[in-house]
Amino acid sequence: MNRIAIVLLVFLSYAAMAQVQLSTKSKKAIEYYTQADNYRVRGQFAQAIELLNQAIDKDDKFVEAYYRLGLVYQNMKNYAEALKNYEKGLSLTTDLRKQKTFWYDMGEAYIATGEYEKAMRVLSLFVNNETLNKQKLERAASLFKSAEFAFNNKDNVSAFHQKPLSDTVNCFATQYFPVLTADQQQLIFTRRTSNDPNADEDIVISGKDAQGRWITPVSISRNINSRLNEGTCAISADGRKLIFTSCVGRDGIGSCDLYETKKIGEDWTVPKNLGPNVNSVAWESQPTLSADGRTLYFVSDRRSGLGRRDIWVTSLDENGKWTKAVNAGKPINSVFDEISPFIHVNNKTLYFASNGLPGFGGYDLFFVEKDSAGWSAPKNIGAPINNHDDQFSLFITADGKKGYYSHEENAAGGTRSRIFEMQIPEENQLKYRSNYVRGIVRDKQTRQVLSAKIELINISKNQIESLVESDSVTGEYLMVLTQGADYALYVNKEGYLFKSLHFNYTETFDFKPVVLDVDLEKASIGSRVVLNNIFFDVDKYELKSTSITELKKIIRFLTENPKVRVEIGGHTDNSGAAAYNRSLSEKRALAVYNYLVSNGVDKGRLTPKGYGPDLPIAPNNTEDSRQLNRRIEFKIIK
Repeated sequence: MNRIAIVLLVFLSYAAMAQVQLSTKSKKAIEYYTQADNYRVRGQFAQAIELLNQAIDKDDKFVEAYYRLGLVYQNMKNYAEALKNYEKGLSLTTDLRKQKTFWYDMGEAYIATGEYEKAMRVLSLFVNNETLNKQKLERAASLFKSAEFAFNNKDNVSAFHQKPLSDTVNCFATQYFPVLTADQQQLIFTRRTSNDPNADEDIVISGKDAQGRWITPVSISRNINSRLNEGTCAISADGRKLIFTSCVGRDGIGSCDLYETKKIGEDWTVPKNLGPNVNSVAWESQPTLSADGRTLYFVSDRRSGLGRRDIWVTSLDENGKWTKAVNAGKPINSVFDEISPFIHVNNKTLYFASNGLPGFGGYDLFFVEKDSAGWSAPKNIGAPINNHDDQFSLFITADGKKGYYSHEENAAGGTRSRIFEMQIPEENQLKYRSNYVRGIVRDKQTRQVLSAKIELINISKNQIESLVESDSVTGEYLMVLTQGADYALYVNKEGYLFKSLHFNYTETFDFKPVVLDVDLEKASIGSRVVLNNIFFDVDKYELKSTSITELKKIIRFLTENPKVRVEIGGHTDNSGAAAYNRSLSEKRALAVYNYLVSNGVDKGRLTPKGYGPDLPIAPNNTEDSRQLNRRIEFKIIK
């Protein structure tokens, strides 16, 4: 549970106990007891502990002093000492009102130490005896469900193999919230150089050397890091869009806001506040981006949520502006806290941490999966990753084989956080894994790199899945491809013919990255492109429904270039009789022609022609090369 939530519950518990008459008659014990609370509320726990112990020395049967001493230790997350004092104080009273207060807080402390049976016992006593405090009843019922879940599932341990990254990465006093690019070549995280929670936060980046080892992290950019705090961040799959948190000092709207910066060549732009559609006067942090950087999930404690901290979502509109953020709603958010969302590059699996769902204690990691009906019910990722401690800031690689997370541990001088890597067992891996295609976009004639828009379309649904741009300085692009769909990929630039590519990932299990440079031809007489997403059955000329995406792409190109006239050319391989192949290729070209005309294209701008096997683009000596020769081409003739 987070610090603020603990303090709130401690206050409620203390308020309930304060309404009951103190059990001691010793004026000196009461004096120490009262003075201790002045230190406790200011977080000066050492002084509060000393005074409470002095109160107990004056009266070793002072029930309320034991209870308050337990609360102080619980605030310090020293649950063993908290429970020792709770148990002692409880043993000294038969007053039901005081017992209920002990039972409630002991339940949470037992869960925090993994003593789930004891937690169920005291929480059950509280629920069965409390009649007035609805808020505490709801929380106790939620905690009981977590204790019961943990007790029933604590032995169901999956074979995760986790280890801390080398000291080359874990070289700071504390480091947390790791994110990676889709190619797993860049690791970005937040670091502090001291254990002081108020110390300066910066965002750092590590790459890999020739042996695949992480190198020493460095500041990500002077344009991003400053004397102010730069906190948790999110990166697009291609590593070229960064959303990060900054608190106080920038052009902020609330206590902490989200900012955006883009990488052009090797330089990051000056960060810009995402504006009032995303940020509020409240606290916004812990962003996560979809692979193409066009959908953003984040955490906010604004009042209009379901709980105190909820996950919210926004996306870029057609003009490149962030839309009004909306609550992610149920089943993701609960009446308690949801934090540290992570949307996998498959855009179907969302991980997050919650203290309001049945788990092993504190914050547990959960995931939901999206289909046409919406998000599935949250599922606990299980032990050993989840336990009675807090877990959050999980990142899963595109192929689903590795995870990265920050693990907090007590160290000299305070809490330290290190970044861990884990191998994910096959039975726990993602339902939909992802791959990527990357390369450079160039002008075919001049070899100059180009900034181009790249669209990924699910051709079964005729629906855009992703939209990215190649870098204007390097021409580099990266597009994520997720298992379970048939994709058309288009590379577009004004003044050029679009490039049509096809990736069938409906049953793909080979997830080796694809490197594919794209050469675009200027839209001039004689330039041509193969239409890789026009489909026919064998020896048939009726267009298949999966051709609609490509056909609409042609219509859009012709609409944007109203003076262009084109030839629709049909081609075959050399199997069978040449005359038959010419006839078949002509009928296929005519099928495309007829579709375009029936959808508003002036027939005077189109010329269908069948070439049969006469113009091969590959030798007809293998099935793969023959497949290349079976094609429809689009050529500008005027």
